[in-house]
Amino acid sequence: MKLNRYAGMIFIFIPFLIQIPYTMLIMNFQYPDILRKPAGEILLEFQKGGATLIWTWWFFGISGLPLLFSYLSLYQVTQAKSPLISLTATTLGIVALFFQLMGLLRWVFVIPVFSHLYTDPNTSSVMKEAILVNFQTIHHLFGVLLGEHLGQLFTIFWMAIISFIIRKDHIFPKWIAFFGFVSSFIYLLAQLELFAIVIPELSEVPLAGLMGSLCWLVWMVFLGFQMVKK
Repeated sequence: MKLNRYAGMIFIFIPFLIQIPYTMLIMNFQYPDILRKPAGEILLEFQKGGATLIWTWWFFGISGLPLLFSYLSLYQVTQAKSPLISLTATTLGIVALFFQLMGLLRWVFVIPVFSHLYTDPNTSSVMKEAILVNFQTIHHLFGVLLGEHLGQLFTIFWMAIISFIIRKDHIFPKWIAFFGFVSSFIYLLAQLELFAIVIPELSEVPLAGLMGSLCWLVWMVFLGFQMVKK
């Protein structure tokens, strides 16, 4: 019971904790709009941020790691009546954290190398073109594919399955499950923006990413309060 309370407190605390680096990135790096800017512009802006920007990205990446403990504790709560479904949800949640961590930490250990070389006055124009191509590849592989697509998609599946278990087994109030389903759907709509990168004629849903991520964070806070009370 005590461990469940700790897990619930983490669910409550983490959504507020990650707002610190997120706000700093908005102020100092034009995040998240910068992600869709031309590669050269991103590298120039990143180089301006210096070591402070690198540490901000590192803090942003690791700030979600305590959720691993909460996911495992939530599994202990939900597995009694739905062991297989609960195990599936927990696995998806943990994998999602791993994907998002890889996506975020590319800004710490990979992108600084590109930005330094690109802004170095001794770097030839041919080398700069090669840097842009390589950066774009890394940016889409670790950012769009792993971090934004698989990381968010697996998080959506985790939230939806946990909501299903809550609704089915009456673990927490039904409104928690309902809000989880709605949040999952909104967050899923945000995936259209990623597909629009490679399919230009595809229309995205405005503000779906912002609203989906906010709903997910608020849902975790509500879930945390229920675990603390349990």
